[in-house]
Amino acid sequence: MAKPLQSSTISAPGFLGINTQESSVDLASGYALEAYNCVIDKFGRIGARRGWTKVNTSLNSDLASNSVDFIYNLPNPDVTFAGGNNKLFTRASGASTLVTAVNTTVANAAGTGTISYSITANEWMGASIVFGEGPTASPYAYFAQAGHLPLVYHKLGADHAHTGAYGFNVLDDAGSVPTTYASPSDFKPNVVIGAYGRTWWADITNDKQTVYFSSLLDGTNLSSGDSGFLSLVDVFPNGDEVVGLAAHNGFLIIFGRRNIAVYANPIDVTQLTLADLITDIGCVARDSIASTGTDVMFLSETGVRSIARVIQEKSAPINDISFNVRDELVAFVESETNKEKIKGVYYPKDAFYLLTLPTSKYVYCFDLRGRLQNGAARATIWDSIEPTALHVTYTGDLFVGQDGYIGKYFSFLDDSSTYRLRYYTNYFDLGSPTTLKFLKKGNFVVVGGVGQDVALKYGFDYINSYRSITKKLKTGSSVVSEFNVNKYGVSGAAVVGSQSFNNSTPTTNTLTAPDGTHYQVAFKSVLDEANGYDLPINVRLEGDGFYHIPTTTGASGAIEETNATIYLVSANALSEYSSGLVLEEVNSNLGGSGSIMQLGFEADINAAPLSVQKIDIYVKAGKTI
Repeated sequence: MAKPLQSSTISAPGFLGINTQESSVDLASGYALEAYNCVIDKFGRIGARRGWTKVNTSLNSDLASNSVDFIYNLPNPDVTFAGGNNKLFTRASGASTLVTAVNTTVANAAGTGTISYSITANEWMGASIVFGEGPTASPYAYFAQAGHLPLVYHKLGADHAHTGAYGFNVLDDAGSVPTTYASPSDFKPNVVIGAYGRTWWADITNDKQTVYFSSLLDGTNLSSGDSGFLSLVDVFPNGDEVVGLAAHNGFLIIFGRRNIAVYANPIDVTQLTLADLITDIGCVARDSIASTGTDVMFLSETGVRSIARVIQEKSAPINDISFNVRDELVAFVESETNKEKIKGVYYPKDAFYLLTLPTSKYVYCFDLRGRLQNGAARATIWDSIEPTALHVTYTGDLFVGQDGYIGKYFSFLDDSSTYRLRYYTNYFDLGSPTTLKFLKKGNFVVVGGVGQDVALKYGFDYINSYRSITKKLKTGSSVVSEFNVNKYGVSGAAVVGSQSFNNSTPTTNTLTAPDGTHYQVAFKSVLDEANGYDLPINVRLEGDGFYHIPTTTGASGAIEETNATIYLVSANALSEYSSGLVLEEVNSNLGGSGSIMQLGFEADINAAPLSVQKIDIYVKAGKTI
């Protein structure tokens, strides 16, 4: 008598992230052995990360195609700074170009002329605080880099007159350096933060165990008033050096390479006291330090850690959020020849912490919506975006450094290029490790995708030689109704008798469906982030001057070529991962046998989101081996 088919379901594939730290066959089904170019979405599905679009749409000749290695945003007057090719650049709000701001000179003290200034690297650190208070308050930005005199960006004018245009001074021309320095040219810090109404400076050339702070509400004054310094000589054991600083929960956190000092009362510096000293763990990369609002992430010699402070007890336990990928991550970190190029950032919109490893060309993504039972965060890896800088702006945009451009984490293309999503389950034996299984059928439930080819992979008994079956997701008019407002903005839109289009009256514009129906949809033909028209959709602009939803062509069912982009209001659209997206079952008869199995799913992401909802497999049990 033939044995019945046995089924098994992975209801939330990859929900627990990658785990390469424990024995694969003993892992829960929610873990993944590979999850490349993936994120864990808010519904617990593993899906494609977003790509990036150009913020500056044209190259600056002084930057050319060199990488943008530094990005910082000053919210008022909303200017973005970029560092690359040994120069500093600025981008005004909404501008499509980068302007060369510091090449070989900066303004003199009075702002009436220039002095020479030489930049030899691009590993800047930026910070800002407001100068003064009340109606005369003025925003200042501060910049530090090893071996360079610190810079100040503000309204120029002697003695903080704030009468000139915005520009750069060296710190000593805008204010003063600490009195312990006989020559201002010797004060060259590598670390600066703005916190508690002051600037804080550290990692100075030939002065690695001191933190200097400015007077209150004057970040340029490091020599008088209530400015001062903290010496770590008697705090950090074994001559440890300061690597970075952070402000958190009313404390100043000072990171050494092997120790962390926590100081209380940084607002009233007369009461500044050592509250805690954490030994035998520190930070190895200045730019890995990132505040989440409730925690601080940083890269240590043993992986990514967080300082999780218990407010009532004022204690600072250290959590290992990279535990599930620790050995591989540590190996990659050890291979980094210049740890100054390692970058980290927290992105609140998607609640993840990113860590770039430029030598290995990997970006680790740690989802911080919740921790696993072992305290780790769910991890995925990005292997094709390769950002050279990371920064989250005041308005919440994630900016990434690229060659010649500032990029914005957005849409589902890397500029104009596709990227590959790869997800592989852990090895599993269906509870019978000694029984031979014959794989008969697989069923992947996916969310999203527009006519994309997806590859179903499967293998046996730990052999990384996978069998593969390629399937095409739905396209054309069958997708239009299922994608609804998420894709084209037509769900619930009014059906009108005639076409119309005008960027001045976007709420009355129309999209024409393949069946000839005209839908009234709010959109513009140009990106208008200020008014919320920021969701790009590819359509066809026909000879009649109106926009049409593309239809299918040919026997293959491929979607016809698009030749225009419109911008919907993303705030009005449903989430791209919501139930409005097409839910499709990808079924296939499979084959092969083994006692241990592994499944995989791959797809090129091409302008549309894609997630894996569920996996079902059907096997027939064989003999005991």
